[in-house]
Amino acid sequence: MITYSRQNVSFLDAFRVAWQVKFKSLTQGEKIREFEFKVAEYVGARYAVAVSSGTAGLHLAHLALGHPEGANVVTSPISFVATANSIIYASQNPIFVDIELNSGNLSVEELRKTIETLDVKTIVPVHYAGTPCDMKKIYEIAKNKRINIIEDAAHALGGYYESGEKIGSCNFSDMTVFSFHPVKSITTGEGGMITTNDEHLYKKLLQLRTHGIHKNEYEFEEKFIAYTDRIPNTWYYEMNMLGYHYRMTDIQAALGCSQMNKLDKFMRKRRKLATRYNELLINLKNIKLLSRNSISKSANHLYPILINFEKIKYSRNELMLKLKKSKITTQVHYIPIPMHPFYRSRSYTMDNLPNALNFYFSVLSIPIHPGLTQSQQLKVIKNLKNLISE
Repeated sequence: MITYSRQNVSFLDAFRVAWQVKFKSLTQGEKIREFEFKVAEYVGARYAVAVSSGTAGLHLAHLALGHPEGANVVTSPISFVATANSIIYASQNPIFVDIELNSGNLSVEELRKTIETLDVKTIVPVHYAGTPCDMKKIYEIAKNKRINIIEDAAHALGGYYESGEKIGSCNFSDMTVFSFHPVKSITTGEGGMITTNDEHLYKKLLQLRTHGIHKNEYEFEEKFIAYTDRIPNTWYYEMNMLGYHYRMTDIQAALGCSQMNKLDKFMRKRRKLATRYNELLINLKNIKLLSRNSISKSANHLYPILINFEKIKYSRNELMLKLKKSKITTQVHYIPIPMHPFYRSRSYTMDNLPNALNFYFSVLSIPIHPGLTQSQQLKVIKNLKNLISE
């Protein structure tokens, strides 16, 4: 079966995980810090905080900013539900802004209009499919209004902003959140990472991910029980905020460290695959490609295409089932978040999101991942061409 995406885990990766399990710590050890350092160094950020999932990372990022309950947070409707759910976890209010049809990313113009009419505290741009949002423009809009920015870069580790810095450097945001789910740029099974250049946010994130506990003697509030004869008690710790159990394990971090050694290789393979798709699909009738010039900057996590299903013989579901019979799996990224029953029950609609709606009804993600061979890719293209031209 040719899957739309999958993990790429080698025997060496497995050996390093086994070594960690057999001879090293399983959790709360040094491997976490090593993994955090590797990611921070790679993207060019000062700090990185490993967490149990990308969703956990988004949740903690909102909490770390400290905005009040009910604060408005702008984000994209074309994303996995975790992007908006994390806003609600923080007792804040998701506001959906329409997308650009040629990229699937947040529309800067629609964002600008929204900021002018609403009191917005945070913007959460989503780097859809690994293609960078126009972060320089988003940052300029936010800076003028003193609005915070959290980048949802679940798709984008290994990608670059248009200005050349790596996604995650936080040059245009307060924090960036990555996911290490098996289909992402690298995997730790499940897991995530928050990067930032702000020391205050960094310390707060560390505390929030571990039940709100800290062991910094300079910040102890209960001096009477924290010290014996003016010497800090070795067992002592304090919880002075409500935190969560969002830690990553050292087992996961061992896999993450090993995977980071191959990230650039993975990126080269994804760019090669995306380039070949572009070359062989560009002239295919009833198919539109997204942002063809973004391949060199994108992490190419997905390869979505837009198909005019009104002009071809098959519905999207029929096309997907026929491809599956040929052992090719495809996927739809994504059902717009406001269309889910939970959000509909909260009075969200697609009324002001025409691009997102049109995008949803025509988008299809075809296979792209480092393990995809050239012959498999050509099989995907051949079957797609045959079905669309029938």
